[in-house]
Amino acid sequence: MTDFNRYNTNLFEETAKTAKPKKWRGVLATVSAGVIGSMLTMAILPYSDQIESLYSTVEQKVSNQTESSSNNSDQVMAQQTTATNLSDTSGSMADMVEEASKAIVGIVNKQAQDNYYPNTGSSETVESGNGTGVVFKIDDDSAYIVTNNHVIENATELEITVSGGEKTTAEVIGADVLTDLAVLKIDAKYAATKLDFGDSSTLRAGDSVLAIGNPLGLDFSNTVTQGIVSAVNRTVAVSTSAGEWDLNVIQTDAAINPGNSGGALINTSGQVIGINSLKISEDGVEGLGFAIPSNDLIPIINEIMEKGQVERPYIGIGLASLEEIPSMYLQNLPQTIEGGAMVTNIDSNSAAAQAGLKVQDIITSINDKTITSSDNLRKYLYSELEVGDTVSLGVYRGAEKMTIKLTLSSSNSIK
Repeated sequence: MTDFNRYNTNLFEETAKTAKPKKWRGVLATVSAGVIGSMLTMAILPYSDQIESLYSTVEQKVSNQTESSSNNSDQVMAQQTTATNLSDTSGSMADMVEEASKAIVGIVNKQAQDNYYPNTGSSETVESGNGTGVVFKIDDDSAYIVTNNHVIENATELEITVSGGEKTTAEVIGADVLTDLAVLKIDAKYAATKLDFGDSSTLRAGDSVLAIGNPLGLDFSNTVTQGIVSAVNRTVAVSTSAGEWDLNVIQTDAAINPGNSGGALINTSGQVIGINSLKISEDGVEGLGFAIPSNDLIPIINEIMEKGQVERPYIGIGLASLEEIPSMYLQNLPQTIEGGAMVTNIDSNSAAAQAGLKVQDIITSINDKTITSSDNLRKYLYSELEVGDTVSLGVYRGAEKMTIKLTLSSSNSIK
């Protein structure tokens, strides 16, 4: 809650008292003025040339003062014009936000809850969470929404609230766990407008940005917060249902709260330059919000629209970093090995199984690149390699070092 200081202003009025002059003082003053005036006239007449010069000087000063006053007046007018322009800019910003907000939707994640009614064996969908989405494409029949994967993950039903308050349900086109992105589809008749993507590579620290979303749910729908780009190309480690991942993000101090996830981070032109995804929420920490850059999410969205998911190279193993493994399982590992990833499970139909990898094998390199952790291996695999590539894994099986080669398959083959 904000404290407001109240100020009491006391107005004081000062009254000046003027004494009435005596009549004889008035007469004397008149006589004196006449005498002094005559003396001055007599004294000045011989010096008329000097007086004319004096008048010229006075006129020039008056002219300069008038010109200066005119210049000051012009400056005031310029300031007023500037103020008017700023007011126009402010109005344009409000108009832009009003229009952009029409493309922002609320998303309610509903999940099935078993035995919702005791002793009946039935279930019902209940609200599990909520977030925000952005309409980015409208065609003849459908409108498409981008949001975060964690907003829609494990949903039985997705309820969408569009601009104006109408509600509908959404179909999931596809999602990508690692980049935390998902694409939804609704009937086009519910979409008032869409937002275009901007070029996030042009962003610099200090650029003005606005976040639009539904913090804490639909009661605060289409909340707008303003801030700046605090930094670009930040890397934030996130935990996903597919494992640890280093996410490239834009850092901003625009307020982002629970429910803002999946909402738009827009520039002053009304273009989406990021999808708000997470914030650091700790005691003593303020203004640390993060958004997925538009240039990173566009290819992900396009692939989801085309294939229903993101195709990535697939080895077919579960991994855990050595630091997560009890030391009893590492007794035979050479002391010189300080990092790596242990195989925790293997897909029996995968390239890993065919190549002969086994559970508890420890991968320490891939194509001669040292592996320090499971997310380090995953990052290299997804960023540097493609489906169909043949890779060479450096593996320790107990104290024995070996090399295992395999050909990467597609993640789309996972059933």
